[in-house]
Parts: sequence; C-alpha cells; structure tokens
Amino acid sequence: MAAARPARSEDDAGIRTVATNRRARHEYHVIETFEAGLELRGTEVKSLRAGEVSLAESFGVVEGGQVYLDGLHIQPYRFGNVHNHDPRRRKRLLLHAPEIRRIYGQVSVKGQALVPLRIYFRKGRAKAEIAIGRGKHFEDKRETLKRRTADREAERALAGARRA
Repeated sequence: MAAARPARSEDDAGIRTVATNRRARHEYHVIETFEAGLELRGTEVKSLRAGEVSLAESFGVVEGGQVYLDGLHIQPYRFGNVHNHDPRRRKRLLLHAPEIRRIYGQVSVKGQALVPLRIYFRKGRAKAEIAIGRGKHFEDKRETLKRRTADREAERALAGARRA
C-alpha cells in the first residue's frame, strides 16, 4: 500500500523561485500583478539557474507595444567565454497584447510604476512576476510597520492564551 502524499509545495508544482524583490512591497502599494515570460539568451538562463541575479534596481518600461525590464542584473556565466551576455541588457517580457495594453494604460497614470516582484522557473521556463504599484509615502511605510507590529503582538497574545 502506498504512503499518503503530502500537500503540494512550490517544488511539486514545478516552481522554483530564483530571486525576490523584497523592497518592492515596502516601497509600493501593489495594485495588480502579472506573470510574464522572460526572453533570455543561453548564458543568461544558466546564470539565472545558478541564482546569480539582482532585482534591486530593476523596473519595467512599456515601449513600442512591448514591455521590457531595465536594470535587471544577471551575472555573466562563469564558463560562458566569448558567448557571454551583457549583464545589464534590456530583457523583453513575453505578455499577451491585451495585458500589454492594460499595463500601458495603468502605468501611464502619474505615480504608478511597473515593478518586478520575483523571478522564478515554472516547468523549466523563466518567468517574472511583475506588478503595477503606486509609490508609498513615508507615512504609509510607518503605518505598515505599525500594523505589522500590532498583528505580531496580537498573535503572541493569542498563542499565550492557548497555552494557558
């Protein structure tokens, strides 16, 4: 008789996160998220699989009916020799035309930006989770910290009450 299978995790679903942009949720109110494929060259994929990528200064741009990621830094592949790529090359995002139009309409509004949240592999294909976000002001960031602290204290109080 076969043993019971545990619940599906990210690994079972074929998703492996390579990099996350933790500052994005701190700096922006996330309005809407999209999943987009990444158009990469061979050595970029190998570097990405090795986890040599930085999302820190990256941002999305809509230009000529296409969506691009600027500032995404993928380290050159160590064994790539003359076939290595430019680390700061502009990467095209693969999206459907209605999604591109929707993104363009929302990003053209003042105060909204296209921000990458994470890069991951799904079923062997490189994907980027991008979001349309509105920049937070200093007061908003403080409010978020206060709310998080209050939630943490409430959770501790409930855990203490459960033990007693």
